[in-house]
Amino acid sequence: MLRTALLILSGNAAASMVLLVRNLAVARLISVENYGIAATFALVVSLLEMMSALGLQQQIVQSKEGDDPDFQAALQGFQLLRGILSGATLFLLAGPVADFMNVPEVAWAYRVVALVPVLNAFQHFDVHRLNREMVFGPLLMMQFAPALLSLALVWPFVVWFGDYRVMLGCILVQAAMGVATSHLAARRPWRLRFDRRVISGSLRFGWPLLVNNLLLFAVFNGDRILVGREIGMETLAIFSMGMTLTLTPTLVLAKSTQNFFLPQLSRLWSAEPPQKDRFSRTARAVIEVPLLAGVLLATGVYLLGGPVVYLLLGEKYLSLLPYLTWFAVMQALRVAKAGPSIVALAAGHTSNAMIANICRITILPLAWYVAATTGDLLLIIQIAAAGELLGYLVSLSLVRARVGMSLRFLFPTLMSVTALLGTVAFLDQVASNGTAPAVAPLWAWALLAALLVLVGMAMGDLRRYALRR
Repeated sequence: MLRTALLILSGNAAASMVLLVRNLAVARLISVENYGIAATFALVVSLLEMMSALGLQQQIVQSKEGDDPDFQAALQGFQLLRGILSGATLFLLAGPVADFMNVPEVAWAYRVVALVPVLNAFQHFDVHRLNREMVFGPLLMMQFAPALLSLALVWPFVVWFGDYRVMLGCILVQAAMGVATSHLAARRPWRLRFDRRVISGSLRFGWPLLVNNLLLFAVFNGDRILVGREIGMETLAIFSMGMTLTLTPTLVLAKSTQNFFLPQLSRLWSAEPPQKDRFSRTARAVIEVPLLAGVLLATGVYLLGGPVVYLLLGEKYLSLLPYLTWFAVMQALRVAKAGPSIVALAAGHTSNAMIANICRITILPLAWYVAATTGDLLLIIQIAAAGELLGYLVSLSLVRARVGMSLRFLFPTLMSVTALLGTVAFLDQVASNGTAPAVAPLWAWALLAALLVLVGMAMGDLRRYALRR
């Protein structure tokens, strides 16, 4: 079991690291303003996917029919329909989207990006079905190989284009290679069926996930959109780079945690006879995993973030340094929501994440007001962090009410995590070096190391789960 967990984590980490290196290379090789425009392509692709995502990949893992070839073919048919619809929608709206972002000259590029959801619609679902058997190699290969190819093409695209079109080419290559890899790694032939029963069931299963995905888009990208629209492309480039550097590790952890724990929790929840005690023990560990990842991220960014940014990106992005630690605190609070969401999803409550994210986006109007009136980037990030904290507290309360879990076990963990994140934020404010890429002092290392030990001691359920495996 430990070997499987390490395989998932290392596979997701490798793919995400390659994409991070690709984005860093693009940022280093083109101008800051061009990178800001390139960042809007990722926004558009993310919006398209989230607007039409109905959790079909999760459904083939969670559903009792997941191993049925006809059910899989029906899901693939539904996937094709939604991908074509998404692509057509973006193609028609490319002009208004470019105008809204104040870059009307790149409307043509958004029309090209419309190919991405169409390409993704031809993906083979066998790589997801195999997760039911705890076989994750094909899925990890489908993520890693396209990322690696898109990285390899950065330099040729820079020589050829030299501007934001570098990212456009990388995104298209990654999508096409992802589809090809999914078919090469599949064990079954690719078939399509258009079954009204399956489509209807998928809509019932997926509508909360769809709404949640739209909310997630607002959560992940709402701040970016308002920064780009109200402050400008160069500031958007700085903001997007801060998000990229701190979001990538949390996404790896959230995806790996879901890949590894969702099949286990789903089996325990639906087992005959019921396995509620084992479910509860495993769920407590799942809730603690993202909290640990969040505090490790925030600590690492405070201690080493400045020198790493300077090493990777040079002087062009030194203006990011005053905001970097707060980006990490915000992402630590964001990834914490993954634990309760996975537990709820395993129990069939697909709307929990949606409700928690509604709470998060209620503060977007305040952030928009700040962006439009003051342009204070740090205050915008702090407002976003407050929204993430609110969403996390709501997600915990929903797990308690709907799944019936007692949360008393979590009190020591939350106290220690709060102490560490509060200390990191305080140190960043009082010991800031501005845009100087300095390493934190030794006393700060010692203090944060002691707090990390305290966090580890508080996470008894996670320790016991690891020892049992």
